[in-house]
Amino acid sequence: MKNKADLAGKKLPAYSFAVERGKIREFAAAIGDMKEIYLNPERAALAGYPDVVAPPTFGTVINLWGGMGFIEMCDYLNLDKVRVLHGGQEYEYLGDIVAGDVITVATTVSSCEEKRNMYVLTLESSYVNQRNEEVLRCRHIVLELK
Repeated sequence: MKNKADLAGKKLPAYSFAVERGKIREFAAAIGDMKEIYLNPERAALAGYPDVVAPPTFGTVINLWGGMGFIEMCDYLNLDKVRVLHGGQEYEYLGDIVAGDVITVATTVSSCEEKRNMYVLTLESSYVNQRNEEVLRCRHIVLELK
């Protein structure tokens, strides 16, 4: 692709991820937040959840284990892998993600701007559970140096 601006509006292939108790436990341990609602189904039930609940930023686990890998994403968007940097990421929480959910993620390149020495791509993702409830939105900034 000669003109990176043409990336705006491009959709990445959607994917689904089955949320498991083990992945929630691993992530809670990795971030050092061992709340009982992340680990113990009975404690989660007492707090009103149908199963253990995922900690904030669990969307990162869904991306890493369910979506395209870094090299695949760069190839799909025609980005130079050695010039790509993570520019930032933010989440908007709309509901809970719990063990047993199947989350489907749809991602679109919402913009691609050319700056002095780089391209700035904004990817926006919507995370929807098996009940068709949007539970999370993510905005991810990808930088490609010229």
